[in-house]
Amino acid sequence: MKIARVTGSTISTIKSPRVKETKLLICREADASGTKELGSSYVATDLVDAGVGDLVLTCHGSAARQTPITKETPVDAVIMAVLDNLVVDGEIVFKK
Repeated sequence: MKIARVTGSTISTIKSPRVKETKLLICREADASGTKELGSSYVATDLVDAGVGDLVLTCHGSAARQTPITKETPVDAVIMAVLDNLVVDGEIVFKK
């Protein structure tokens, strides 16, 4: 799992039938405090109705295809949770 920030959304009118009912969001990995963005952007299938600006948990690789929605689909990343708060070393570092 990775902590990420949703930085944008995509619109695709033509998709594989296996993912045609899913929302695809652009994410960027964040540090443990959720304040600094790391690495490059990637697209993730949204399972929890996240939105731009949300801090989320993402799952990648074959583990991303282990949900009822994504089983046997061509996805490599999913958003599986929207974070309400983040506590690091006993200190709240993010609160929605």
